[in-house]
Amino acid sequence: MQLHEYTSFDGLGLAQLLRDGDVSAAELHDAAARACAAVNPLINAVVELWPADLTAIDSTLSTAPFAGVPFLIKDVAVTMAGRRSEAGSRLGAGHVAAFDSHLMTQFRAAGLATFGRTSTPEMAFATTTEPVLYGATRNPWNLSLSAGGSSGGAAAAVAAGIVPLAHATDAAGSIRVPAASTGLFGLKPSRGRVSNGPAMDEIFSGLGVQLGVSRTVRDSAALLDAVQGVMAGEPYVTNPPGHSWLSQVGVAPGKLRIGVQRAACNGARPAPAVEAALDATVRLLESLGHHVEEVSPALGVSWEAFVHANAGIWCANLVPWIDGLARESGRAVSLDTLEAATLACYRHGQTVSAVDFVAALDVRNTVTRHAGALFGQYDVLLTPTLPDMPWQLGRYGEKEDQLDGVGWTARLFEHSPYTPLANVAGLPAMSVPLGMSNEGVPIGMQFMAGYAKDGVLLRLAGQLERAAPWVQQRPPVWAGNFSN
Repeated sequence: MQLHEYTSFDGLGLAQLLRDGDVSAAELHDAAARACAAVNPLINAVVELWPADLTAIDSTLSTAPFAGVPFLIKDVAVTMAGRRSEAGSRLGAGHVAAFDSHLMTQFRAAGLATFGRTSTPEMAFATTTEPVLYGATRNPWNLSLSAGGSSGGAAAAVAAGIVPLAHATDAAGSIRVPAASTGLFGLKPSRGRVSNGPAMDEIFSGLGVQLGVSRTVRDSAALLDAVQGVMAGEPYVTNPPGHSWLSQVGVAPGKLRIGVQRAACNGARPAPAVEAALDATVRLLESLGHHVEEVSPALGVSWEAFVHANAGIWCANLVPWIDGLARESGRAVSLDTLEAATLACYRHGQTVSAVDFVAALDVRNTVTRHAGALFGQYDVLLTPTLPDMPWQLGRYGEKEDQLDGVGWTARLFEHSPYTPLANVAGLPAMSVPLGMSNEGVPIGMQFMAGYAKDGVLLRLAGQLERAAPWVQQRPPVWAGNFSN
């Protein structure tokens, strides 16, 4: 299979080729490996490859939506038995997972042929992907720019054509930020749709969810169909609807009430290129018959209180995670094993008292209630995904050794102030690649809906994809451009 042919299909398209007998699973896997060999030296998105297990593919062709489709998992949150899971950290270097997490069993059942893992910032604690352990992941649209994070490796791999979709996680924007940075579709599902078990009951006290990034809306919808549902004993359960998510992509969303938030809750205004893309998106939505008006959502607390509460939740959750890695690896927690920012967050987490933590959860409740009221008035909230274009590599970590845990959280939220609300309130949100700068770098628009209203977003996303298709937009670093 030629790379230009392999990269022209999305995941469902490749699976159909396999079902039709036009290609074998081995040929798909070989194409993915060649695509990785062509572009990964330039973007540094994939940190490890292994032979995919293709033995069960033939028996799942009729039932598995992604039978034989090459797939990559992120180096955090999901575990695959016998494969390394290092969380992008020198502290966890060499750690091998003992069992499949529930989500991994769902990926297998979906027919996905996992053959490697993608880079993440250390402990997924940044919205850029520049870990000391494996080095910076580069944006396929401009190699001097960040691919976003914390699912930056996944996004860069998909954007460059290595795989049509890849596993990703999101605790403050980590699906949406890299999707926006690299021209992909990224859906963060509602809290309780996808299991984090069995080793974790919650990720960052309910802030974190898992799904993936993709080039087409239908791939993300089919992926959610394949992996939704939770294990017995799960702390959050959001029941699936009576229809498939994939079926919703082609359904007209109707006339939606859409609020447009221009300035972020920290007061930041979007950069000129981003604001121009936001204005173009508003015009597109109005042309599609939606009612659009400007809003200024209230968090219910100050921005400083919002950042401080998130820092407490994040950093307190980080402490037992790091302590567990230290015990398993036999390594000490120090600057020799952790990056300066991660160590600062770990130390801050050690100072968070039980009373502090409950106070942070109270802030979460206040914000969630205000968000609920907002979505009583509007079906969808539109914002830029990011207020600025992707940052130059190295900018994010400037003076990180001078920041404490609250300061590092503030840095993260400065980079992506529009995205954390959906995590705190447990809401579905998506980044849609609807803009492009004059320099040829993608710009993502974020859409958020009320709790468990994932279908509203997928119906709207399908409409936007039909009205303003993006799938043929290719970055300069694209596997399909390479000869075999």
